[in-house]
Amino acid sequence: MAQKPSIPKGTRDFSPVEMAKRNYIFDTIRGAFRLFGYRQIETPAMENLSTLMGKYGEEGDKLLFKILNSGDFLKKVSEDDFSDKNLPKIASALCEKGLRYDLTVPFARYVVQHRNDIQLPFKRFQMQPVWRADRPQKGRYREFWQCDADVVGSESLLNEIELLSLLDYVYSKFDIRVAIKLNNRKILSGIAEIIGESDKIVDITVAIDKIDKIGLDAVEEELRSKEISDEAIAKLRPLLLLSGTNEEKIATLRELLASSETGSKGVDELTEVYEGFIALNPACVTDIDVSLARGLNYYTGVIIEVKALDTEIGSISGGGRYDNLTGVFGMSGLSGVGVSFGADRIYDVLEALDKFPEEVLDTVDVLFVNLGAEERKAAMRCVADLRLKGISAALYPDTAKLKKQFQYADALKVPRVAIIGEDELKNGVVTVRDMKTGEQKQYPLDNIEI
Repeated sequence: MAQKPSIPKGTRDFSPVEMAKRNYIFDTIRGAFRLFGYRQIETPAMENLSTLMGKYGEEGDKLLFKILNSGDFLKKVSEDDFSDKNLPKIASALCEKGLRYDLTVPFARYVVQHRNDIQLPFKRFQMQPVWRADRPQKGRYREFWQCDADVVGSESLLNEIELLSLLDYVYSKFDIRVAIKLNNRKILSGIAEIIGESDKIVDITVAIDKIDKIGLDAVEEELRSKEISDEAIAKLRPLLLLSGTNEEKIATLRELLASSETGSKGVDELTEVYEGFIALNPACVTDIDVSLARGLNYYTGVIIEVKALDTEIGSISGGGRYDNLTGVFGMSGLSGVGVSFGADRIYDVLEALDKFPEEVLDTVDVLFVNLGAEERKAAMRCVADLRLKGISAALYPDTAKLKKQFQYADALKVPRVAIIGEDELKNGVVTVRDMKTGEQKQYPLDNIEI
């Protein structure tokens, strides 16, 4: 029995219609990147694991897809390693490369490796697939595209304001109502400091980053499992439940974090970015959210997350400031900030809200029917002439009944069908039918106007 074909869980095939919609997303985002002055680069699908490991935290490292070494990949593993079930050691011996988890770490590697070829500040965008060994579920895939924009070599908070404007511009183009959530990693560090748990900052941020998914009670239980005291959790609770206007939240944070130099600096940075963005009259909702942590360890300043307001799908964009990522590659002191658009989730939102424009469908402008040898020759000449004019045209490949050819055009949503029959050949014309209205017009064979 032949094997039934399948694809890995968390991946998808895309039909021509779906690809047309995806290209609409990519073209819109790419156009915005260029409008805002970002330049495109690409990096390999696979990176050395030494580049990737340790950049995403313990949980992120577990989600890296690792690639077996070529040839005898077992030669560096002993029987004792298997007996001891020393999985990290075994994995490091079997695999030297892995599929990229995101685009930011490869970008940091790129900047360091090409430091003599780029002009700082360097504004780049990158649109490529990434892979995560996550549990597949609605809106979460193992293979998905990211569309990133980053600026490195500048500490100015104007970069954060510009990236927020970029997010607002793109989602306005898509006609998606969104909320942009803002926080600052220094605020989280300040909170950890005033509750007496500075050494547990990673555990705290990883836990509170899940608050929207698992709720406050489950977050507190996870904090206890990390040996964070009940007293510290009690001090943390009102901060996670902070309410009021954004201005009131800032005022409260400024008061509560007054004793923390790091926390106060975070409030100052957040205030400058928030006020600078609001002054531009954005279309989106803006929400200062102290529970926003974004579990990636490399963020050091402002952190950003975007959620669609009219669907249950989670984050569709995110990003933030990272001051020390390139340091691990031997180039310290280079600050950066970036945002990432989740193209696959944007697709799901546009589909759920029926926001794809009708004209997005990728089909020919006109299909010529095939009614016989002489008619076919004339049609082929017309198709060639139209293509020279930049008009998408095609000829039905087989001689078939007219009804069948019209059904084919209708199924592909071709807007116009061109007919060259015996009468048209005799009179030197072509009949063009509008498939939506049924209206027909005739044009000279050597001058078709579409």
